[in-house]
Amino acid sequence: MAQAKPKRWSQRVAETSDAMDLEAGVFTLKDPRAIARSLKRSAERSKRRKAEPFRSAMSMLSYYINRAGRNLPRDQRQRLEAAKDELRKLYDRAPSKR
Repeated sequence: MAQAKPKRWSQRVAETSDAMDLEAGVFTLKDPRAIARSLKRSAERSKRRKAEPFRSAMSMLSYYINRAGRNLPRDQRQRLEAAKDELRKLYDRAPSKR
C-alpha cells in the first residue's frame, strides 16, 4: 500500500528536507535563552544543514513562527521573538531594529 500523503506541504518539508534535527519540544520551552541555546546546539551538531549554524538556527525559528501564523498565542510568539534576540547574542550578531 502507498504511503499516506502529508496533508500540508510544511509537514512534508519538515520530514524530508535537509533541515537540521531539533530537540523535542524546543519551541515550547518557557525561557527564550533556553530555546536559543537548544537551537544553537542543534545547528552546530547537525550534519544535515546547508548554511552556517547561525543562519540555520534562525531559519528554523522563523519557519516555526511563520508556519504557526495566527494560531500562535501572543505570549509564545513573544518568547520566540525574544529567542531570536538571544540567538543573536549567542552568535555575537547585531540585534535587529524593530
